[in-house]
Amino acid sequence: MLERPSTTARYTRGLAAAVIAVAALVLAANVGPARAAEPAPAQGQHAAGTTDGAAASGTRGP
Repeated sequence: MLERPSTTARYTRGLAAAVIAVAALVLAANVGPARAAEPAPAQGQHAAGTTDGAAASGTRGP
């Protein structure tokens, strides 16, 4: 029959699991999207150099 672990061993294992869980959450929270290679264009300019929103969004007019 299996022997029951000591109280100290159980608390130690639980504390270790809690520390690992907190570390994983902190690391996951610090992971973010990569920074853009080029800065975003200024307001009023289009990335593709177009002058209307339809061409930039890929939609076609009537």
